[in-house]
Amino acid sequence: MLNHYSLWKYSMLVLTLLVGFMYALPNLYGEDPSLQITSAQDEEVNELTSVQVRTILEQKHIASKSITLMNGIVLARFSNPDLQLLARDNLVKSLGENYVVALNLAPAIPNWLAMLGATPMKLGLDLRGGVHFLIEVDMDTAFNKQQEKIRDTLLSDLREKDISYVMVRKIEGYGNEIRFRDANTRNQAISWLASNHRDLVINSVGNNALSAKLSDDRLCKDREYAVQQNITILRNRINQLGITESLVRRQRANRIVVELPGIQDIKLAKKILGATETLEFRLINILPNQTSVVNGNLPENLEVKTTSDGQPVVLYKQVILTGDHIIHSTCSADEYNRPQVTISLDSSGGNIMSNFTKNNVGKLMATLLVAYKDSGKKDVNGRVILERQEKIINIAMIQSQLGKSFRITGIKNYNEAHQLSLLLRSGALIAPIQILEEHIIGPTLGLKNITQGLQACLWGLMASILFMVVWYRLFGLIATTAIIANLVLIIGIMSLLPGVTLTMSGIAGIVLTLTVAVDANVLINERIKEELRNGRTVQQAIHEGYRGAFSSIVDANVTTLITAAILYAIGTGSLKGFAITTAIGIATSMFTSIIGTRAIVNLLYGSKRINKLSI
Repeated sequence: MLNHYSLWKYSMLVLTLLVGFMYALPNLYGEDPSLQITSAQDEEVNELTSVQVRTILEQKHIASKSITLMNGIVLARFSNPDLQLLARDNLVKSLGENYVVALNLAPAIPNWLAMLGATPMKLGLDLRGGVHFLIEVDMDTAFNKQQEKIRDTLLSDLREKDISYVMVRKIEGYGNEIRFRDANTRNQAISWLASNHRDLVINSVGNNALSAKLSDDRLCKDREYAVQQNITILRNRINQLGITESLVRRQRANRIVVELPGIQDIKLAKKILGATETLEFRLINILPNQTSVVNGNLPENLEVKTTSDGQPVVLYKQVILTGDHIIHSTCSADEYNRPQVTISLDSSGGNIMSNFTKNNVGKLMATLLVAYKDSGKKDVNGRVILERQEKIINIAMIQSQLGKSFRITGIKNYNEAHQLSLLLRSGALIAPIQILEEHIIGPTLGLKNITQGLQACLWGLMASILFMVVWYRLFGLIATTAIIANLVLIIGIMSLLPGVTLTMSGIAGIVLTLTVAVDANVLINERIKEELRNGRTVQQAIHEGYRGAFSSIVDANVTTLITAAILYAIGTGSLKGFAITTAIGIATSMFTSIIGTRAIVNLLYGSKRINKLSI
């Protein structure tokens, strides 16, 4: 039977439209100016903090819409930005340095929508405002780390060949100088090391020493690798924060620009982006007596580190494994409900850990948290000097051979475990970074952009509706219904998908897809009119009109989808936003213009004797 849909097709269409409308609905409620209160000591706040915040606001006669505690964060909502700023000033003074009070914009959606996971669309930096960072990669610290690794490798090679040395020290140019008993031993060492390290420049120094430095070519490659890897890791960290449509790009040799839309908690962004934490796994030596530890009279291959509670522990300097081999980590609770971090290693790291633990069952292994922090000093160029800080977060006995996955316990609280897991999951920075500039971009320009974008979208929609209704009458009205449904579905899908953000280019993509939706309906309507002119009956004309226009609509939309896919693959920033919005819009426009309008036409004209169409 021509022009008839079964019940399941109508049910699918109605369900799709209802879901799209439900997830588009939060965008009508707007956002509340809010304050987010967290602990400055990486500890979760509790109900007492919530009561304290409420008391302070009441004493200062500052009205709040609500104060809630969720996931270790106190969120206070206000009716306008003036109250938000006034409350922030008072809370900062009253709470002191133990808490961080950050400006926020919280979605003002009803609880029933929040329970369904419905949230407004995320807005880009050009619409929402956000944070702009200029970051410099600290290559000096990176090369110093490389210098230490090379030293350990050289000494290990010498021990393997049973070549004894007297002392080793660092020299300029990120090199190492090794001194031997005599020239013959030095020459033997040069011959052995030069054959194993082609990327090192090894020369004789004095009568009985050698120097080993990285070649210029290797230094250039390491610099390029460090910057590119840091860019990749910063993007991973931004994704872990749940920020989409961000911009991370290189500027000059060793600088990176990062833009984060919608972020008002600049402290959290700085903490996540600039974190240098990584892990080192080392073997514990329990033989030295306490006097040797206190006086520092330890062999060259040992050193003292402290636990989080200040207890000294003697470790071997040789690192078993570093955080570079960690590919995934998760935070959870152990069997005693204490925080733990489960770590997964790559194949190389898994083999190293497996071989080491196999040969050292019964010995103690320490997990060392390594970070580079601000030393409070600056160099001659005014840049902050970073210093290496280390603490032992876990000591465990190797009870059996470990593989690619194991867990770390002994972490102070769940917030610290979650933070460590996030950083390890996103990757350890190859080289430490310093934030040279930070700017908070206000949403004033964004409001103007949103208004202009919505006006452009509205006028374009009205012009399309007017044309369709005047030219195609009832069929134009049906097409108008499809266009409105298409817009609702686009907004609903963009609100539902976590990786999609609306920017000005995204608004342009929406306007474009609405135009494409009009084109599809024009093709269908013109094809129906053509079939009527050729003498077809009304039912045949409708059927042939949709069938004949289908291939043209699909061809046109597929070519546009291919273009959008290419833009997304090779583009960055705004181009990606345009490509994503266009792709979503094309999919929804095909659904509404082909299936949606056909369903309405079938309801109005299907299985009926009609001699004339309003088209």
